[in-house]
Amino acid sequence: MSVAEALARVAELERRLMTPAPPASEVGDSFATMLGAVASPAGVSPVQPAGEGDVPYASLIDGAAARHGLDPALLRGLVRQESGFDASAVSHAGARGLTQLMPGTAAALGVTDPTDPAQALDGGARYLRELLDRFGGDTSKALAGYNAGPGAVQRYGGIPPYAETRAYVTNVLAYADAYRSGAASPLAA
Repeated sequence: MSVAEALARVAELERRLMTPAPPASEVGDSFATMLGAVASPAGVSPVQPAGEGDVPYASLIDGAAARHGLDPALLRGLVRQESGFDASAVSHAGARGLTQLMPGTAAALGVTDPTDPAQALDGGARYLRELLDRFGGDTSKALAGYNAGPGAVQRYGGIPPYAETRAYVTNVLAYADAYRSGAASPLAA
C-alpha cells in the first residue's frame, strides 16, 4: 500500500467513525468483511471492485454528469468520498446527502431535499461544474473548492494547506481513476 493509499484509508476511516456499525449478523466472519462494513455503508465495501455493478445510483450519477459535462468517474469518486453512497449521510457540519451539500449551497443550487438522490446528484454535479469553470478546468482546484470552499482556494492560489482538503483531493482523484479503469478500489488491502 502506498503512502497516498494509506492516507486515503485513514481519511476514509476517520470519516466513517460517525457511521454506526451494522449489526454483527449482517457483517460476516472475516476481518476484511467487518472492516469494510464499519468503514463503508452497507453494500459498499472498500475491497469490492469499482465496476459499474458496484456503484449505487450509477445511472443517476452518469445522467447528472452528462447534463453538466462532467466525467462520470469523477462524480462517482466525489460521491464515494463525500457520502460513501449513503443518501441519508449528514456531516458534523450539517452537509447532507450523496454530495454533502451545505444547506445554503443546496438552496442556491435549487436543491430542496438534499437527501433525494436525484436532487443531490444534480446539485452536486452542477456545483462541481461551476467550480471547474471558476478554476479554469483545474480538477484539483475544483475539488479543493468543493471541500474547503472556493474562497480558500483563491486565498492560497491552489489547494489550501489543510490536511483534510489535500487528502480529499487525493482520494477523489484516486477513486475516479479506479472507476475509469474498472480496477479494484484504491483502498483495497
